Amino acid sequence: MTKGQILKHDFTKGDLNLYNVNGKQTYFENSTGYWFKYEYDTNGKQIYYENSNGFWYKHEYDSNHNETYFETSHGSWHKYEYDSNGNQIYFENSLGYWIKHEYDTNGNETYYENSNGLIR
Repeated sequence: MTKGQILKHDFTKGDLNLYNVNGKQTYFENSTGYWFKYEYDTNGKQIYYENSNGFWYKHEYDSNHNETYFETSHGSWHKYEYDSNGNQIYFENSLGYWIKHEYDTNGNETYYENSNGLIR
């Protein structure tokens, strides 16, 4: 049962759109029964999406609001790490590709390496 059915929404008057107290969309449904929903963390960052076709994705964030993880229902994922200045120092994905960075105190990149063997 969809939210539209539960709320007895009259789709002849338009699609069903629901929003949270911060004005961010949390749910959509149309007359065909297609729906999607969003979830957010306490900082307003989107952490989850799902639709009626079974597709979903999720995000995770660190305490500085940097994305640290992303994953989809198709099995792909990305991981990220950051230094204390917020510079991305590591990236890895589900295909085995990775990148490492190092930065000086001014935020200038001083080292780069990736899984393809590129070093600079």
